Amino acid sequence: MTSTAGSTGPTGVATRRPPDSEVSGRVLRFTRAERWVHRGTGLLMLVCLVTAACLYLGPLAQLVGRRHLVATVHEWSGILLPLPFLLGLASPAFRADLRRLNRFAAYDKRWLRAARRRLTSPDMRPAGKFNAGQKLYAGWLAGAVLVMTATGLLMWFTGLLPAVSRTSAIFVHDVLAWAIALVVIGHMRKAFQDPQARLGMRTGYVSFGWARRWHAHWLDEDRPPTKDTRER
Repeated sequence: MTSTAGSTGPTGVATRRPPDSEVSGRVLRFTRAERWVHRGTGLLMLVCLVTAACLYLGPLAQLVGRRHLVATVHEWSGILLPLPFLLGLASPAFRADLRRLNRFAAYDKRWLRAARRRLTSPDMRPAGKFNAGQKLYAGWLAGAVLVMTATGLLMWFTGLLPAVSRTSAIFVHDVLAWAIALVVIGHMRKAFQDPQARLGMRTGYVSFGWARRWHAHWLDEDRPPTKDTRER
């Protein structure tokens, strides 16, 4: 005889009733606020990269023209780039995700070892809501944006820090811009390879099977304890 969810099993141990999102085969991964932060940041980053290409690549600069307008759009999109992040701090879900991104667990080390050995099995790459690669990407990009903002301001207002030459600021800004472009392209490539990840960012929901397969620790950490566990 089998037991149903939420009933008492043959051994008399109460089983957990799955949340409605699990019953329907879906799990809420990102709230609306989190998705808008991602979209806003992505849009501003795209504008920065496209306008930078129009400013620094000769053929594109000749094709687009209006260099002063392009430079103005580039400057203001860069200044506004941290804005979605700052607005997102009003969301408890977004702040919880920041805590996840800033914390490395023991299983993240296993994920990195598997990635270094090019092992792709989910069993070899355990992850919470974010895997170790996503955590490194988020941390690196946050630091890069800060450096880009600082060097951009030095280029815009040359008198802010006289000890640092404009040439040095331009060099760091340009080299880091190329690095950001390559990293963002890699991020987009990974997203296009994973339809469920794109679905989660578009609708907020992912399939329970995908979450269990690739982010099992996230499901475990967010589940409430069963009645028997609380009594112990």
